[in-house]
Amino acid sequence: MQFRMQRLITDLRRWVAGCGLIFLLLTARAVVAEPTAAAVSAFNTYVGALESRLAQQHRSPSGFLAPADAQGEERLRRGELIVENLTPANGADLPGAMLRHWRGTAYVPGATATDFERLMKDFNAYPQHYTPQVLTAKVLSRQGDHFQVVMRVRQKHIITVVMDTSYDVNFARLDARHGFSTSRSTQISEIDSPGAPGERVLASGQEHGFLWRLNTYWSYEERDNGLYMQIESVTLTRSIPRGLGWAVGPFVESVPRESLQFTLQSTYNALRR
Repeated sequence: MQFRMQRLITDLRRWVAGCGLIFLLLTARAVVAEPTAAAVSAFNTYVGALESRLAQQHRSPSGFLAPADAQGEERLRRGELIVENLTPANGADLPGAMLRHWRGTAYVPGATATDFERLMKDFNAYPQHYTPQVLTAKVLSRQGDHFQVVMRVRQKHIITVVMDTSYDVNFARLDARHGFSTSRSTQISEIDSPGAPGERVLASGQEHGFLWRLNTYWSYEERDNGLYMQIESVTLTRSIPRGLGWAVGPFVESVPRESLQFTLQSTYNALRR
């Protein structure tokens, strides 16, 4: 009886959150255009500090990855994924926007740094490895380890959102066993009626602001007869209108985490195969 009551309460909360989200979409689209200059500046400052920290990490094999304690290492060796919320307590809420920062770590037995690079550079195969989130992927240009890439991605959380995204991606290595990559979004456009005859790109004043910026950072280290890999993502999205945080907040908070966890798990599965 108690279990059924808890389940009922959980389902009710999800229904209320869904109603709140729908209300948000119906009432707030008109006031969403694009991130404010102050929000973009704050985002750029934050990722600048993050990239400086990662550059410091990547200078030496001894501290190439963010450290894990003995218990964390054991969990990784058992095949668990460790996902951490690195969003700062203050500074996450920007003018009219929200910044979120997550990190995930995994260990793939038998995998190598070369395996990882081969997988991640094969963008044409992303729809296969990262289904159902990645619908299409294409390399526009390549100069060595520098790529310009476009993808159509789908996010499904109560509602389904399809976006066309462009990224600037760089790969680099410290040595044969240590490598890293940086992916910075250069354009993100929300698609209305994807796949239908009336498909169109929404103008900035019509978008819902689900995702304005997405930077992704991979670090990978080959040791212990396998590959340790870490992914960090920083997102910039619209803020939650006042009064709807109780209903929409849990939904919005879950999207960056679940997206990162999906990417990490899918990469792990592909390398295991």
